[in-house]
Amino acid sequence: MATITHVFTINHVAEMLGEDLELLEAIVSNSDNLTYGSIISVVHGDDETITALTDDGIDELRQMLADARRSPEAWNDFLDCFVDDEEVIARVKAKSPR
Repeated sequence: MATITHVFTINHVAEMLGEDLELLEAIVSNSDNLTYGSIISVVHGDDETITALTDDGIDELRQMLADARRSPEAWNDFLDCFVDDEEVIARVKAKSPR
């Protein structure tokens, strides 16, 4: 396994993928959703952390979202399984599932 030399903040990943930040935060809030080591917590002060992803984590996330969008039913099921916040679900469902 290659040494990780850089990571991308979750904010940057959301911008890169054109995804809702809170949707991505909901997905990565459970570290079991991506391969171990793909989600990195960066401590930048007392009790302050930033979530970041490796290149592999971004690829996994991109593939997970693409698989979920294979049909409107699959997309709705995915959102219901991964997101607890009804406002986030409504906002994401209001956008085109691509």
